[in-house]
Order: sequence, then C-alpha cells, then structure tokens
Amino acid sequence: MRIPLLAIFYGLLFCSPAAGPAFADTAADEEVRRDFEAVLDLWRDERYDELHRRTYPSGNVSKESFIRKLSAAGVRPACCWEKLQEVRVTLSDSGKATLHARVGLETGGTVTDYRTRSFRLHREDGAWKPASSDLLSLAGSARRRARR
Repeated sequence: MRIPLLAIFYGLLFCSPAAGPAFADTAADEEVRRDFEAVLDLWRDERYDELHRRTYPSGNVSKESFIRKLSAAGVRPACCWEKLQEVRVTLSDSGKATLHARVGLETGGTVTDYRTRSFRLHREDGAWKPASSDLLSLAGSARRRARR
C-alpha cells in the first residue's frame, strides 16, 4: 500500500500547477548566478572595460574611476569552486534580483578570503548586471580586511 501512496504523492507534487513556476524560477535563478559568475570572471581576467559594460551604474562613479579602483584594489575573485558559494537568488517581477552569496577573493597570497553579502542586479540587454557600487564595495571591504 505504501508504493501507490508514494506514487500519488509524487504525481501530485510534480504535476501540480505550482510545480511549473517553481521550475521556471530555478532556471531564472541559474541565469542570474551564471551572469554574476561571468562578471566575476571578467574582473579576475582584468577585463575592466568589458566588466564596466556588464554592470549598471550606481552612485557617482565614472567609468575611469571604476576601472582605477578595481585595478588598484589588490584583490580579485578566486577561481573555480572558490569563486561563488552558498548562492541564494531572490527575483522580483520588475527585472530586478538580489543574489546573496559567499564570494572568494584572492589577496595575493595562497589563502582565499571569503565575503558573504548581497548584490543587486538588474536585467538589461538580455543579461543580469550587478550594481557597479556593489563590486567596488566588495573590492574595498576585502582590501581593508586584508590590511589588518
């Protein structure tokens, strides 16, 4: 009798109308994560001009100032599995998302420094773009902590 009850339970779970949007949200969450990882890769590869194009402006920071601050930060995103961990994405209907994650940053040594924080993203031109000020804040907070 247990097997038929389990089959009914799983059938209701996966065939219910609520299951459709849940799967769609998972795909959208993955798209936000993938686009954010691409931004971190541009930073790691020191492709600052393209990185600036993949962010949305926030605050009064010019392109030149953005590039200068990130290149002088003394940190860069870690590679591979250390780059982005414990990711949670919250989507809103207006093309905005918040990504909360643990980001690994290399500070020149062999040890990776981790920062856990939230990032604001907007969907523009078919891609999710983080706020430029969030990246600058991440670079600055890691640099300040590394000095201690």
